[in-house]
Amino acid sequence: MQQNDWIYDWNVATPPQIPPGARVSLDDETLRDGLQNPSVFNPSIEEKVEILHLMESLGIDSVNIGLPGAGPRAFADTEALAREIATHRLKIKPNCAARTHESDIRPIVEISQRTGIAVEAATFLGSSPIRRLVEDWTVDHLERTTEKAVKLVVENGLPSMYVTEDTIRTDPGTVKRLYSTAIRNGARAIVLCDTVGHATPNGAFNLVKFAVDEVVKPSGERIRIDWHGHNDRGLSIANSLAAVAAGAHQVHAAANALGERVGNTPMELMLVNLRLMGLIQQDLSRLKEYCEKVAKATHTTIPPNYPVVGHDAFRTATGVHAAALMKAFRKNNVELANAVYSGVPAHLFGLDQVIEIGPMSGKSNVLYWLERHRIPADETLVTRIFDAAKQSARVLTDAEVLALCTEAARN
Repeated sequence: MQQNDWIYDWNVATPPQIPPGARVSLDDETLRDGLQNPSVFNPSIEEKVEILHLMESLGIDSVNIGLPGAGPRAFADTEALAREIATHRLKIKPNCAARTHESDIRPIVEISQRTGIAVEAATFLGSSPIRRLVEDWTVDHLERTTEKAVKLVVENGLPSMYVTEDTIRTDPGTVKRLYSTAIRNGARAIVLCDTVGHATPNGAFNLVKFAVDEVVKPSGERIRIDWHGHNDRGLSIANSLAAVAAGAHQVHAAANALGERVGNTPMELMLVNLRLMGLIQQDLSRLKEYCEKVAKATHTTIPPNYPVVGHDAFRTATGVHAAALMKAFRKNNVELANAVYSGVPAHLFGLDQVIEIGPMSGKSNVLYWLERHRIPADETLVTRIFDAAKQSARVLTDAEVLALCTEAARN
């Protein structure tokens, strides 16, 4: 049988929402928006540089290197990251966040001039009716602020990325007015935001489609459309893919879903899903290293059951599952083994399936473990390990299984 015959895929029973060959790029927000999570530590600049190079190794297209107007350390770290990109001629493209204030934009201009590379300025301001009510802002005020900020960016020779916060809860008239103003004054990228995690996939699709039809097409300009989402409803990946289906060119995400409250769209899962959808082809074998480095640098943890990079993502101790895996391995077919009880092929991400021994295991688990450790299996030893596992409340460690093997040998 050919690999395509192994699985009937209902995911492709109708034409995909995102056409094959669509170009989807990714902007990594880990080192800026991700650090707004109140539980994280701000990594050292040495750690940030290591993370930057891991982003490069994964083929991530662009990176938010900071908000340099936030203070001296923010400025110094942002400049160091920009210089690292310039010195090593990295392919990843830098951008910086800035409020629509001259005091935030000027530091980006200075960093770009000092390092000799173009740094895209992502100027943002709130736009939704609820935010306008709280701030006592009018749409006229927001339009004037937008015009002034974008002009300042463009006049200083920087690429302009214009962002409205809480776009998903902003009325169509205001969306059209503000983004049209930004484009008219030189912005060549617009970012549509689900700042508070309000969106559903349908809402993300509708907003992006509106921006395409009512803002970008009428402008006659070539505009990149970005989607920036948060995960408060657990829908960030679905929302991002819906945004791409509607016409977004780039998705913003952060490693391990770091970010305010429950976090941003997870970068690692965007990479996984785009790879499995055939929309990107780069080597993702260092994906787990990237996630673990970010977790260590920010003093956060990756849950054991987290998809793909969690400790348990490709582990099983269940007898039925293990038996099927073993049969696949014995056919000398890694791809078959990685597909029989997993929707994500471990080998695409530099990882392996692992069979453990625990209270839910069968003797096949024990036989496989002994075979993998090149320990001869006899019925007495298998039964000894199997009985110990059944009496345990958890999976046995390798040390515990080896101790049982040693005891059996002595007897």
